[in-house]
Amino acid sequence: MDLDWSEEQQVLRDMVRGMLAEYAPLEVVRKMEDDPVGYPEDLFRQFADLGLLGIRIPEEYGGAGQGLLEGVILYEEMGRALTPSPHFVSSVLGARTLLEAGSEEQKRAWLPRIASGEAILSVAWLEPESGFDPEGIALRARSEGDTFVLDGVKWHVPFASTASRLLVLARTGDRPEDLDLLLVDPAAAGVTRAQQRTLASDTQFAVTFSGVRVPASDRVGAPGTGYATLERALTEGIVLLAAQAMGGAERALEITVQYAKDRKQFDKPLGAFQAIAHYLADAATAVDGGRTLVWEAAWAYDRGRPFEKLAAMAKLFACQTYRDVTAMCQQVWGGVGFTIEYDIQLYFRRAKQLQINWWDNAVLEEKVAREVLDRDSEAA
Repeated sequence: MDLDWSEEQQVLRDMVRGMLAEYAPLEVVRKMEDDPVGYPEDLFRQFADLGLLGIRIPEEYGGAGQGLLEGVILYEEMGRALTPSPHFVSSVLGARTLLEAGSEEQKRAWLPRIASGEAILSVAWLEPESGFDPEGIALRARSEGDTFVLDGVKWHVPFASTASRLLVLARTGDRPEDLDLLLVDPAAAGVTRAQQRTLASDTQFAVTFSGVRVPASDRVGAPGTGYATLERALTEGIVLLAAQAMGGAERALEITVQYAKDRKQFDKPLGAFQAIAHYLADAATAVDGGRTLVWEAAWAYDRGRPFEKLAAMAKLFACQTYRDVTAMCQQVWGGVGFTIEYDIQLYFRRAKQLQINWWDNAVLEEKVAREVLDRDSEAA
């Protein structure tokens, strides 16, 4: 694996970092906390104008057709800046789901609009008192002629207030695998949205469906393939979430190292005390290791090599590292680190939420274990 970025990749990083510094400084991040929209319009327009909304969408559908490594660069910078944006659910999960299983008509109708910023897709997956597994899906999609009728509740639906369509994972039968993905208009009759408060103060909604009618033509993929489609799309997506985690961990460590140099106790900087210096050294080692694991997963994907285990390992390790590093940083900052006036708490809160979203540690550990045990059994 080549760890040197190309000139074009470095230009991409510099462009994204400069744009986020201008349009999404932490003052803007703070303003977007618990905001019903959740992202600044001018920032979203910049994403569209620079081709970043379509960075992973093929050129034939209006995107830039870039590799997963380029996506990693983007998400590392978004993680550093704590960027409030529907990019992941729309340009990554939504777009990849359509590319995986959508009809050509659905791809032509939605992918160019996602890439241009004209449309936003979000994913309605989780339900009350349920986890990530297929058995947790109770929302029903009852077939009536050429339509489905939806009844049920989804929780933690990102950016549902501004989404053009929701990709709803719905149960169409009694078997665990009887799940379909449906493109649902959130403004349709019978859909209600209520904002939920979260640890990261981002924008999520509880969405209730009561007798919502959806044309059968808005099903994405063949019957009974909804969960498998979403799983494939998310397996790619978690590499980018891991990159986001490592970008956030890196930035949190940077500001804490600077604080350890500036803050004095007993007439010397905090960083001069061996205990604190060693904590920072351990964190720097973990961050460097996590970034390399993320890059390896993206590198393997771009070269058509098996990447599924690396993807699960990347999110598992990156999000745990993000959480651990920011927890240590909070301790270095002391009591002030927990006050809203200081920036480190922004990273700390987002680290934990990223760890438990889009497959938590238990799910990821099971995925890695399955890969390891299968390989060991074959070797035996």
